[in-house]
Amino acid sequence: MTIAYFDCFSGIAGDMILGALLDLGVDETVLKKELKKLPLTGYDMKVKKIESNHITATDVTVIVTEDQHHRSLSDINDIINRSSLKPQVKNLSQNIFYNLGKAEARIHNVDIEEVHFHEVGAVDSIVDIVGSVIGVTLLSIDTIICSPLPLGHGFVSCEHGLLPLPAPATVELLKGIPVYTVERNQETVTPTGAAVITTLASQFGEMPSMKITHIGYGRGKIPSKYPSLLRVFLGELEKKSPKKNTGKTGKK
Repeated sequence: MTIAYFDCFSGIAGDMILGALLDLGVDETVLKKELKKLPLTGYDMKVKKIESNHITATDVTVIVTEDQHHRSLSDINDIINRSSLKPQVKNLSQNIFYNLGKAEARIHNVDIEEVHFHEVGAVDSIVDIVGSVIGVTLLSIDTIICSPLPLGHGFVSCEHGLLPLPAPATVELLKGIPVYTVERNQETVTPTGAAVITTLASQFGEMPSMKITHIGYGRGKIPSKYPSLLRVFLGELEKKSPKKNTGKTGKK
């Protein structure tokens, strides 16, 4: 069984996930070809190797080349449905957006279809989310396990003005997920990152017993003295050795 362990020592975001998957071996040309199956224009994706705290990682930047309007959940579902992506990719991508929309609706006390995706409805977040699902599929990952998530503090500026960190939508998505506080005055877990990992991961906790075959690093965009990286271990789950039968029954 192929397993991916997400080591979120510095948090998680959509671009970090996509970068780590590319660093693990997802072919950039194939990924871009798959993304072109979306009826989505007005962007360019740049991928490059970059060093962060003396660790080489993959950096993904989505450059918006045309004005993008706010999108509802129905708009995003329509974009995904009209694509020629595989059914599994469509379903997982839509599940991620649904969970994100549900969190936003809960925070703003509106129906999910009334949620207007601002930052998360922009083309870069669609590319991050759908691209991450494509990457997981291309790597034939069977199971994803994630470490507990570190939460920074402070405030972030967005369409709604200043919001406390972690962002309300992020906290809503992280209900029931193990988290811990770090002394960092910045956003360490974004709503997009939280939506992707809480939808795709089957469990959160320590790294399981596994044989590591590849390690990927995805670079984040927030400047920090700490390594702004997401590390993903890819490998095979270790099979437990069967207990040897000694022939003893334990009876006298």
